[in-house]
Order: sequence, then C-alpha cells, then structure tokens
Amino acid sequence: MAAPTTLYRFKIDVSDVSRGSYETLDLRAAQHPSETEGYLLTRVIAFALNHEPGLAFTGEGLGNPDEPCLSMPDSYGGLRLWIEIGNPSARKLHKAAKASKVVKVYTYKNPESLMKEISQNEVHRKKEVEFYSLEPELLESLAEKLEKENRWTLIHDEGSLMIDTRQGAVQGELHRHYLP
Repeated sequence: MAAPTTLYRFKIDVSDVSRGSYETLDLRAAQHPSETEGYLLTRVIAFALNHEPGLAFTGEGLGNPDEPCLSMPDSYGGLRLWIEIGNPSARKLHKAAKASKVVKVYTYKNPESLMKEISQNEVHRKKEVEFYSLEPELLESLAEKLEKENRWTLIHDEGSLMIDTRQGAVQGELHRHYLP
C-alpha cells in the first residue's frame, strides 16, 4: 500500500518589500508521498513570493512531468507564469519558455549544476528564465517547525527572507542566479 498524501495548511502574512506586496494568504498544500519537505517548503515559499490572483498549484505538477508546479493563466487561454521547483531538465524549461511569458525556477538543490545544465543545452529564451535558490539551512530549520496547521509571517526584502512561525523564526537568503 502506498503512503498517503499529507495535507498542510498555511496561513501566511506576506510582506514582500521588494515587490511592494502585503497580504495574508490561506492555502493548503498536499505533500505527495515521494515529495521531500524541502520541495514542499520551496513550493509554498515560491507561491507566497509570487502570489497574484490566479496563481495556483498545478494539480498534476508532481505526477505529470510536463506540467508546471505552479502556474498562472493569461487572459488568452495560455500561461502568464510557469514556476518550477527543484532542478528541472533543460527539455522541461524549453517547453515552459515556449508556453509561458514568464518562467521562474526556485531550487533548494545545487544551483550551480542547474545553471551548468541549462547553459549547455538548448532552452527557448533561456536568458529570460529567472533562477532563484533557497539556502538548505533555511529549509532544514523550517522543516523542523513544520506542522499540519502552520501560521507564518514571511518578510522578503532584497533577497533576505525571514519566516516567523509559532515555534520561532528562521532567516536566510533567496539568491538570484544568472546564466553566463
């Protein structure tokens, strides 16, 4: 018998000074049995940092390798935003860049290996893809505080992240990476 999916609830007060966005989010994120806590937390943080009306976790994002992890439709039936988590393949980013106006990648893994793979392969509009990485220590500390019902205050200012939970605060950096 396969392990069950775990559902987490997040109430997040977001102060994204860099974007001038201040709001409270109430979302649920299902953790697939094969998904690590680092992946789940990166998905939730990416959602909070990019939230606009219409942004959603893609239903088949984990089970279907051709779907984005998070996406936002445009008014023409296409995608305005495609967000990947982890280290997606060059093939997937090529498809994403053809299908969406904006493509972002949030990784919790080694960003250098991702950047090397993308720079060595054909990816449509690869210089326009936005790459970000979260520090492993930030995610490890946050994973220790993960509960079924989470109440966070997330503050983002010029790459600095502070996430205050009921069990204490964690701080780290959101690094932006550029292709050579």
